[in-house]
Amino acid sequence: MTETYMIVGLGNPGREYRETRHNVGFMLLDRLTVKLNARFTRLQSRALVASANYQERKIILAKPQTFMNLSGQSVQGLIHFYKLPLENLLIAHDDLDLPVGTIRIRPDGGSAGQKGMMSILERLGTDEFARIRLGIGRPPGQMEAPDYVLQDFSNADLTVISETLNRAAQAALTWVTDGLETAMNKFNGIVP
Repeated sequence: MTETYMIVGLGNPGREYRETRHNVGFMLLDRLTVKLNARFTRLQSRALVASANYQERKIILAKPQTFMNLSGQSVQGLIHFYKLPLENLLIAHDDLDLPVGTIRIRPDGGSAGQKGMMSILERLGTDEFARIRLGIGRPPGQMEAPDYVLQDFSNADLTVISETLNRAAQAALTWVTDGLETAMNKFNGIVP
């Protein structure tokens, strides 16, 4: 039987949020659909879902459509539907505490203040699942974090983010084929 993996990208639905810092998880999944020749064709458990086969494994890509703060509802529903063990789940999300261009893959941990992750941790009742944190940097000056994450990337940052997303997509696929440890060793850090 083919092993199934799920990669969930966090973001907010709607055109107005499409290129905001908070939607870098969605951006990663869009990048993966191109690499895997997949398309988001259905709505399931309040998420846009695509599936693909990659090196004899099935990959489910999901973008929760619940808005960030309720992402756990969607993730919990998908995990139950596909009867996936949590070691086959990878969550991709933005991280304010990492500089733009940084990828940090972790086997577990807290939310680091990310509200979508808080919702997932609460719904799943554990922190023991992989995540790929994508650095978006800290807000400048006195700007509040909620305002910052809902801003579009600057043109300079978009260039860096595009490269980061390419590396992060490769990291996610490495996680599927070679495991978490290999993905962490190969991809954690700043884009060269």
